[in-house]
Amino acid sequence: MRVLVNGLSALGARTGIGHYTAQLLRCLHDLAPHDVFESFPGPWAQKRRALWQRLRGRLLPESKAAPDAAPTGRTAGSSRFGWRAWCVGRARAVARKWLASELHFRGRRGGFDLYHEPNNIPLPTDLPTVVTIPDLSVLLYPEWHPADRVAQYAAHFYKGLTQGRHFLAISEFTRQELIHKLGLRPDQVTRTYMGVRPGLGPMAEAEVQAVLRRLGLPPRYFLYLGTIEPRKNLMTLLRAYVKLPAEVRERFPLLLAGGWGWNSADVAAFLHDEARHRGVIYTGYLPEEHLGALLNGARALVYPSFYEGFGLPPVEMMACGGAVLCSTAGALVETAGGRAHLVDPLDEDGWREALRRAAVDDDWQAELRRGAVEAVRQFTWERCAADTLGVYRAVCGQTTTVLASRVA
Repeated sequence: MRVLVNGLSALGARTGIGHYTAQLLRCLHDLAPHDVFESFPGPWAQKRRALWQRLRGRLLPESKAAPDAAPTGRTAGSSRFGWRAWCVGRARAVARKWLASELHFRGRRGGFDLYHEPNNIPLPTDLPTVVTIPDLSVLLYPEWHPADRVAQYAAHFYKGLTQGRHFLAISEFTRQELIHKLGLRPDQVTRTYMGVRPGLGPMAEAEVQAVLRRLGLPPRYFLYLGTIEPRKNLMTLLRAYVKLPAEVRERFPLLLAGGWGWNSADVAAFLHDEARHRGVIYTGYLPEEHLGALLNGARALVYPSFYEGFGLPPVEMMACGGAVLCSTAGALVETAGGRAHLVDPLDEDGWREALRRAAVDDDWQAELRRGAVEAVRQFTWERCAADTLGVYRAVCGQTTTVLASRVA
C-alpha cells in the first residue's frame, strides 16, 4: 500500500495539526515498514510557508499582534484593509493550486493508492481520499477566525466532504459533531485519538530547574500553552489572574507560552497595559525540546478554551504528572476531565478561585496530580497510527464491514 499525506502543517513551528501530522507519519513508518507513506510538499516548502505568513502579517497587520501592541480600532475585515484581504485571499488560492499540482504530479509518478489530508480540506484528486477533521470551529464559530480562512471553507470544505471516502475525528466529541452537524454516516467516521509526544513524562526537579534557568524563566509558575487567539479565551484567564492577591502572583507568575494568532490585539493591549505589571510573562513560542521541562516546572497548566477538538496541552501536562485547570468546553471533558479541575470557560470567579486554590492548597494540587499519568496513558501516537492504518487498508480494499467495526 502506498499512501501520500499532505505534510504542509508539519513544516516550521507546529500547532496541534502539525504535531498530529508529524507524529502520525513517524509511527506509520514504524508500524508498517513494508508499506510506503510519503508526505508532500518537500522541506523546501517551509520557506514558502514562512514567506506566506510574513506576507499575511504585513497585509493584515491586525491578524497578528506584537506583545507590546495596542489596539488600533481597525480590524482586518474593515474597509481600511479590503484590498489587502483580497490580496491574501488570492495568495491563498494560488497556494492551493500549487499544492494541488504537487499532489497530482506526486500521485501519478508514485503510483499511490490513497491520499490523506490531515487538515480539514482535501486538495482535488482522483485518488481515494481520507480526511481528518480535527474540529468544526470555522463552521460553527466563524467569528473566531480570519475572513480569508472562513472564505476558504465556504469555497472548498463541503466539496471536500463529497470527495472524502472516509473521515477521521480526533475525539468522540468531534466524531459526534461530524455525524450530527454534517450529516455523515456513523460508519464514515472513525475516532483516532491524538497522543502524547515521545519523551514527555515526569522529570527530576534538578533537571527541570536547570532548563528553566537556561531559558531565563522563574522556578515556579502557572502555565498557559498554545496559540493566543479568540478561541482560547485568554482574556477571561488574564482578568481572573490579575485579581489574585499580590502574594499569590509573586509566588506563581503566569507564563503565556505560544505564538500570537489572529485577532489577539485585545490580549496584547491588556498584557501591555496591566497584566505584565501583575505577574504575567509572555515567552512566545518555545522550542519543542524544552517542552518537558516547561510542563514539569508548572504549578498547574491553565487552559480556558471555548472549544477544542481534543486538547493536547492538558493531556501532555497530565502525562508529565502535572495538575490541570481546564474548561468544560468541547472535547476537554472527554480527554482531560478524568483528573483535571473543570471550570466553565466564562466563569471568571471560578478561574480566579481555581488559581488561588492551586497556589495555596498543596493537598488539593497534589490530588489533581495523583493518577494523572495513568489517566492519559491511553493516548498514544502508536494507537493513533494503528487505527489510522486500519482505515487506510479498509478504504484501499473497499471493505466497508471493517470500516464499520472501527468507529468505536
